[in-house]
Amino acid sequence: MNRSSAFTALVACALLGVACSDDSTDGRSITLVAYDSFPAEGTALNDALSEFTQRSGIDVRIVIAGDAGTMVTKAALTAGNPEGDVMWGVDNTLLSAALDGTVFDGDPTAVDYGDVCVNYDIAWFAERDLAPPVTLADLIRPEYADLLVVQNPASSSPGLAFLLATIAAYGDDGWQQYWRDLTANGVEVVDGWTSSYYERFSGSAGSTGDKPLVVSYGSSPPAEVVFADPPRTDAPTGVSAETCFRQTEYAGVLRGTDHPAEAEQLLQFLGSPRFQQELPLTLFVYPIDPSVPLPEAFQQFAVVPPNPYELDPDDIAQHREQWQDTWNEIVLR
Repeated sequence: MNRSSAFTALVACALLGVACSDDSTDGRSITLVAYDSFPAEGTALNDALSEFTQRSGIDVRIVIAGDAGTMVTKAALTAGNPEGDVMWGVDNTLLSAALDGTVFDGDPTAVDYGDVCVNYDIAWFAERDLAPPVTLADLIRPEYADLLVVQNPASSSPGLAFLLATIAAYGDDGWQQYWRDLTANGVEVVDGWTSSYYERFSGSAGSTGDKPLVVSYGSSPPAEVVFADPPRTDAPTGVSAETCFRQTEYAGVLRGTDHPAEAEQLLQFLGSPRFQQELPLTLFVYPIDPSVPLPEAFQQFAVVPPNPYELDPDDIAQHREQWQDTWNEIVLR
């Protein structure tokens, strides 16, 4: 490598936020543990990770550990002897479980955010001349009976977020009755988001489901537009903006990693603009870095509620398991 090209490479490394090696790879390899919607290959996120490898000499292998809830459970069971080096995608609804299980070496880093909201099939409601629900209270009205599918909060991150939204809305004295009413109104429960959205929800592309309401994300509509085949310029799904719960996702170095220095380098890269800019159109979340511009599809079709439901992380940490157990007794008894 001549002096000029070496200087150019060093500048590129600085822009990427990683440490450079003299060669494209020096044989070091680490594992990124992620949830099941994180792409293992073939997307701009993977291209960004390839650039990290090229500049740092650290190869990144991706291990998919299931839904976020399953991922955190596995990580807690293997804490200190992890199946990887860095974990991506622990959100604020599950962070207490990860911290209680001493999953991380040091504090995790916020990497993105988004909102879990009820989504609706626009055409389904239009064909029946029925206004879609707007609020949580609407969902227990008789005209929406048997229309909603949700995820189990014990096994699903969005399912837990939706449960927390109802707790934030109705408080300790009211959320249990709300779920009794929702159950009486025919809510369907499945284990994870993938099966609820792609198998049971009628509004997702290619689905044969018959439920026009599903717990999903405020960023699901732009995903439907971006991946539409044939292409389309309008979103087939809408968002009930007063049902949303704000999620923030974290990444962190796993306690017990054999490669702490390399893991820390990767963690820093995950928060860099180079990686953050790819999040909206791959994971359909918002970059935690506010300086990163949003793509047009997000600006046009994503819904960011002005006042999403939130709960103090300490409250979630203290009561999460109790809330999940009580929910189970009410809904799955």
